[in-house]
Amino acid sequence: QVQVVESGGGLVQPGGSLRLSCAASGIIFSISTLGWYRQAPGKQRELVASISSGGSVNVAASVKGRFTISRDNDKKTVYLQMNSLKPEDTAVYYCNTYRPTSWGAKLDNSWGQGTQVTVSS
Repeated sequence: QVQVVESGGGLVQPGGSLRLSCAASGIIFSISTLGWYRQAPGKQRELVASISSGGSVNVAASVKGRFTISRDNDKKTVYLQMNSLKPEDTAVYYCNTYRPTSWGAKLDNSWGQGTQVTVSS
């Protein structure tokens, strides 16, 4: 069965750093696209950053220059390094994985349970 397990969330002060980890199993990790999404209360879930099987990265403008996404295929883990955190980064962060197709469909689309990140003094 597919398992997507996140860790690393918590409470941090503005300007601080946090590293989120997401371990995925039961999927073909090496050919999967991986992404981090977040959702704040009353807001739509938004893409924070994604990374393709070839290492191509897409980062939301709101976090560009502060957040970095990376992957370790041997450990089947994707990371989100968050620096210079702001209160507006407060949200539940979700890990997502899927296997892309040539026509744009997402196969084996799976989500983690979410981890809370709170940025407050």
